[in-house]
Amino acid sequence: MRAAGIAAPARASAQGQGVIAALDQALGWLVEVPAAILVVAEIVILFAGVVARYALHTPLVWSDELASLLFLWLAMLGAVVALRRGEHMRMAALVNRAGPAARAVLEMVAIAAALAFLLMVLAPGYDYALEEQYVTTAALEIPNIWRAAALPVGTALMMAVALLRLLAQAQWRVTGAALLLVAAVVGVMALLQPAFAPLGNANLLVFFVGIVAASVFAGVPIAFAFGLATFGYLALTTDVPLMVVVGRMDEGMSHLILLAVPLFVFLGLLIEMTGMATRMVAFLASLLGHVRGGLSYVLIGAMYVVSGISGAKAADMAAVAPVLFPEMRKRGARDGELVALLSATGAQTETVPPSLVLITIGSVTGVSITALFTGGLLPAVVLGAMLCMVVWWRHRRHDPGRVRKATGREIGRSFVVALPALALPFVIRAAVVEGVATATEVSTIGIVYAALVGLLVYRCFDARRLMPMLVDTACLSGAILLIIGTATAMAWALTQSGFSSQLAQFMGGLPGGAYTFMAVSIVAFIVLGSVLEGIPAIVLFGPLLFPIAHQMGIHEVHYAMVVILAMGIGLFAPPFGVGYYAACAIGKVSPDAGIRPIIGYMCSIAAGTVIVAAIPWISTGFLR
Repeated sequence: MRAAGIAAPARASAQGQGVIAALDQALGWLVEVPAAILVVAEIVILFAGVVARYALHTPLVWSDELASLLFLWLAMLGAVVALRRGEHMRMAALVNRAGPAARAVLEMVAIAAALAFLLMVLAPGYDYALEEQYVTTAALEIPNIWRAAALPVGTALMMAVALLRLLAQAQWRVTGAALLLVAAVVGVMALLQPAFAPLGNANLLVFFVGIVAASVFAGVPIAFAFGLATFGYLALTTDVPLMVVVGRMDEGMSHLILLAVPLFVFLGLLIEMTGMATRMVAFLASLLGHVRGGLSYVLIGAMYVVSGISGAKAADMAAVAPVLFPEMRKRGARDGELVALLSATGAQTETVPPSLVLITIGSVTGVSITALFTGGLLPAVVLGAMLCMVVWWRHRRHDPGRVRKATGREIGRSFVVALPALALPFVIRAAVVEGVATATEVSTIGIVYAALVGLLVYRCFDARRLMPMLVDTACLSGAILLIIGTATAMAWALTQSGFSSQLAQFMGGLPGGAYTFMAVSIVAFIVLGSVLEGIPAIVLFGPLLFPIAHQMGIHEVHYAMVVILAMGIGLFAPPFGVGYYAACAIGKVSPDAGIRPIIGYMCSIAAGTVIVAAIPWISTGFLR
């Protein structure tokens, strides 16, 4: 999910503001148009690969290589778009509570800190790209610099964006204070370099706890907080070449399986634009809309169904809430109850495929994506049942009023209308299980299917929205992938320090064995989910903890479901869960209104998580 973005800069002088605005607009076109084209190119290349292999029996040997080459460019340009829009993930809860003067400084500190990291990695990124010119790709037979150049180019473009944001600040004292603060911290850390040598692994606390925590709570985007800590640790306490940071970022962002991230994000936007989500929700409402709390049950079911298509929680909530909330308000539902249930269903459906967290886990831990997709269906049903129990209790005395029960004919007609949309999750799953497409390629089948349904069945396809949708896809994907890149570099540094083996020994030595390990993991990932969100937490700690779980006899898919559900609790529970604030923004509800109603829902989600943890069959019973 996206956290609150960096606030738009205050207006500078009229003349200077005009120049800055013109430069910013030009930079926007320079980045957004190629990013949108790259999204389309990836869809075409991967779908062509599926058709050539499955239908024509003539595989395109170069398709994956070309897709990988373009993917790194898409990730870096998307990160530029996200920085320009202020949509990189960050924790802004403390910043938003600060006074106006302090908040203005912290907003500029976030930009200055990002600029500091970009300055640090620009030269190593350039050197890394030059080194890659001596590597020739296997299928295309071109120098790998064509792909690696995306790293220094994207870094330079993000630097330009950051500089424009700093220049656009009207109050130069605020900008100056922010720059001085960041420069002072960097300078002090450099002067303290001799003191770090005797500390040994205590440096891990200084950099990966102290620097990361201070940066995250100050509102610095998570990707840059990770990057600053990793770069500082390697530069000041080791002799490792700094080009390694860029190399690990490249490794983290270049897994081809992660190409499913932008493609499923676009698919989620597409089903909303073509009206497929509306038809699915209307069918569910015809079934349950007349019973006590009926539309609350519909909301739970709709989030489950839609989540199995889009993969992105923001897209899920944006597709369902505008359809249901107006009618629920007419029936007397309070705003706080609406946003509380919406947030709870976001946590409930985190395991429903094709969740981006599932894809990320498969990428960084090596667990089968197909197994994760299969194992994630039933845990969400268990949590959905727990939520339904809370809904029943809260609405047991509610009078549904004069809400008319839909007739069998109306339900049948609604089902027929919704059938093409309801079929999409089954089309996606069948394509993976039957071997028609990989977990990465299957999203292109969904995109083509959704486009055809929108054009030919529902006659709801607004071509004018395609460009903004493509840019939004690149933006969200860039924000996610940059976190994965910097978190991969941090995880590598932790591994090289010996921390992973020490963590394994500690976790393995806990009394109670697997049960204690699972309980500690649940608590830890609830905290991590509220602070770091799901994807960076998984990238950082997944490679460390999954092998320990395996050694203790815990099935990887079972462990994955438990930690995902635990992170969902942290992600959507106030006061720190950024998913909760995203739900409030989508529902246009004040965050204060939902804090009390959400307690009951989150308790039921926690109880469901314990049930899933205690009964492995819920996660693994349908695996082959």
